[in-house]
Amino acid sequence: MFIDDLTLPVVIGTAIVDSINPCAIGVLVLLLGVLLKHSKDKARMLKIALTYAAVVFVVYIISGLGLIWFQSVLISLGFAVIVGTIIGILVILGGLVEIKDFFWYGKGFSLMIPARFTGKLKDMIEHISTGSVVVLGAFVAMVELPCTGGPYLAITAVLAKQFDFQALSYLVLYNIIFILPLLIITALVYYGVHISRVKEWKEKQRKWMRLVAGIVMVLLGIFLIYYYQFGLH
Repeated sequence: MFIDDLTLPVVIGTAIVDSINPCAIGVLVLLLGVLLKHSKDKARMLKIALTYAAVVFVVYIISGLGLIWFQSVLISLGFAVIVGTIIGILVILGGLVEIKDFFWYGKGFSLMIPARFTGKLKDMIEHISTGSVVVLGAFVAMVELPCTGGPYLAITAVLAKQFDFQALSYLVLYNIIFILPLLIITALVYYGVHISRVKEWKEKQRKWMRLVAGIVMVLLGIFLIYYYQFGLH
């Protein structure tokens, strides 16, 4: 079926857009900046940054499996179309918020890490160690869901329709793509790119990241509604 043939391209495209979300990148840039400020030991910086990325990957996989299981239960109870429609609408609304932030960033409701967690994150990063980075990665993966949760929720809804080994491989692929920018930025800083240049790039591209993410989320929400309305027959 044509709509099923679109699943892999949709997973890859959404993962690419989700991976350049300024929230996830912003936390890593802050982490690298603090590590380099307190020490010039790049080997330690690399170890901590890679551990952080690995923890984010694992927590997102576990979260994705949880979302898929929950949605699969609802689908098995006969609520498939309702699930797809509700999630599709939520993703579209999230996309419109992201598009709004392209024009009026910070005004009104925005998809970002809740302010009450920002101070906690900064404090954790300031006192980071090889061991505590595991806690940081898990904490970040959970609190940044307001930023990255829309696309991920939509993709898990697509995969929940028929979750098998192929769907599991798609979920793993999504999360590999999701952490790629974290690995690339870590490598760039390790090999000599100054962290201030990365920060400057992120700030300049932030609104464009949100615009692209918003457009993709709106399209993804429409796709998801159609997918559940017609792709189940």
